[in-house]
Order: sequence, then C-alpha cells, then structure tokens
Amino acid sequence: MNATNKLIRPLVHNLHAYVPGEQPKIQGLIKLNTNENPYPPSPGVLAAVRAAVDGRLRLYPNPTAQVLREKLARLHGCRAENIIVGNGSDELLAMAMRCFVEPKPSTPMAKISKQVASTVQYFTPSYSLYPVLADIHGAKKNVTALNPDFSMPRVSELKRGRQWNFNAALTFVTTPNAPSGRGYKTSELEKFCAAQKGVVILDEAYVDFAEENALKLALKFPHVLVARTFSKAYSLCFQRVGYFVGHAELIAALDKIRDSYNVNGLGQIAAAATLDEIDYYRANIQKIIATREWSDSELTKLGFRVFPSQTNFILVRPPKFPANDWLQKLREQKILVRWFNAPEVQDYLRITIGTQAEAEALVQVARKIISK
Repeated sequence: MNATNKLIRPLVHNLHAYVPGEQPKIQGLIKLNTNENPYPPSPGVLAAVRAAVDGRLRLYPNPTAQVLREKLARLHGCRAENIIVGNGSDELLAMAMRCFVEPKPSTPMAKISKQVASTVQYFTPSYSLYPVLADIHGAKKNVTALNPDFSMPRVSELKRGRQWNFNAALTFVTTPNAPSGRGYKTSELEKFCAAQKGVVILDEAYVDFAEENALKLALKFPHVLVARTFSKAYSLCFQRVGYFVGHAELIAALDKIRDSYNVNGLGQIAAAATLDEIDYYRANIQKIIATREWSDSELTKLGFRVFPSQTNFILVRPPKFPANDWLQKLREQKILVRWFNAPEVQDYLRITIGTQAEAEALVQVARKIISK
C-alpha cells in the first residue's frame, strides 16, 4: 500500500460507489436510461430562471429555501416547519442516514447495545443508492426481498420471518418501486408504517405518475418522512431540488446537519415557479402515462414481458436474446436503456418513457432486432 492509500479510511477503500445511468457522449441518441422527463420546463419556469440571472449570482441564496418551503406547505396542507429542501432528494436520504442511524459499533459489548440503532433496512430490488449510503455511513444493512411480482410482503408475513427488523433505526421504501415500477396502495403502506418503530422514509420520487400517494402518512405518523423530487415529473433534474415532508421534530433534527446554502438559488426559483405552473406539468404527466400504456401494449405484442408500471418507466423482460445483449443491440441503434447487473433484475431492461415519437422509434428498432 502506497503512502497516499494510507491516508484513506479502510471503509472508503472497500466502498462500491453508486453507478448512475450512462450520459451520452455522442449526438443523436434517444436517451431512455435515466428516467428524465422528455418534456421541457414550462415557459414560465424558464422565464423565471432567466430573469434571475443577474447581480444576484454574487449573493448566497436563502439558506432554508423559505419561499419554496412556504409554497410547498400550502400545496400539501402543512406548515413550512414540516418541510426541508435538499440538493435533490438524494442529499436528504444521505442526511437521514447521518441523522437517525448510528454507525456500526466497533466492540462486541457496544454491538449488543447498539444493534438496533445502527440498522438500516430496505427491500430489494429497490433504489441502488440505499446500500451505498449505508456503506458510506458504516451502518448495518438488513435487506429483504420483495415478492416475485415486486409486491411488498404483508406485515403479517414480515412478522413470521426472522429477517425483518421492526425496530430498525431507518427503513427505506421506494413507492412506487424502482426499478420495477410497481405501485403500492396507501392502505398497505399505512399498516407497514404503523408496525415500524424507527424512522420510515417513503421515497416517492415517481409518485406523480401513480394512482395513489402516501403523503398523508407523513403528517399522521411522527416517525414517517415522505421524499419528493422536482426531477422526474417536473423536468428539473439539472437544478437538483428535492424535499422531505414530515413531523416538525424530525425536520428540525435534519436541519441541524444540513449544509449551509445547500440548495442553489436558481434551483429554488425554478422549483417555486414550477408550483405556479402545475397544470402544465399535469398535462405532461398524462402524456407520459398515455405513452407508457402504448409502449406496454406494443412491446407485449413483440413478446416482451412488461411489468405493470405506475412510474415514468417500464421494466421488461425481452424475448430472443439476454437483456444485456439487448442493451448493446439497442445502443448500436442509438437508443440507451438501463440494465442492472443484479441477480433479481439481470434478465430485465428498464426503459424510460420518452416522447411518443421516441417510444415509436424504440418499438420499430425492437421489431427489427427480433426479425433478424
């Protein structure tokens, strides 16, 4: 080991970093691999951002995103004290790890007393950032498989099993699920949250495309937080704005470890302007849902197994060739999709719902690949 390596913590040496979707390096690709919204921000949002590109760029932004939090509070029927805004919801997920979870103890006696406090749990497959955050923090991971159809095990089933920990310090639930797209009923999530003793984060990144949302649970249970983002339904990936809704005491605790000025000023302005243009985005969401249903139908006709989705993507098992071969064949035709090298989903592709024209191009290319 060289001198530089000795400066790095052993934990960091052993980390496996989160791998984001491929970013195009050549022109003309159809990008269906990172679940971005295919439609641009509203003209009103673009105008608000342009108007803010002035002398304010030399100033720090509002440290707590106060205007945005107040607008979100009015939208969700709560108080600004129930909301914290982050540099994307990913930052808030990492903050929750630091706020609610003790790192794994280093001595046997401490391990006995702190076992619960250091446990993070989640279902698999789900958002692949969760294990990365747990490893960075040095937390104990408790992982439970979803059912084969990607539904959640019932509370009664979890109680019969030995693996699930109802006293875990922090539990993540991706709802709707990624990468499957499966939606979960609020009544089901309510029973689940009521049974947990530690903090539960309902990660609703894709909820605007779903039939139900569970926001009311964050305002009902003192140990539940709901995570939302402006990236997926609201076309603001570039600005990185997300937020938590939950009990004021949890929010205040998170605020203690929030980085100063963690959300850039243009992002705050863009997100606040977005809330004035909700009808524009709802229309785009409906277009994406319509294209999703069309894609489901057309790919099924070609022999793909398409799982029901309540997100802006679909999980499919392709015919004729392994999924990883399809990844390469589609890329050769300038279409990017996502393949995960994980046992639960390695036979599947995750395909973002783009515009109708992009969906038609995908189906046309898939038909050509199958016919060869």
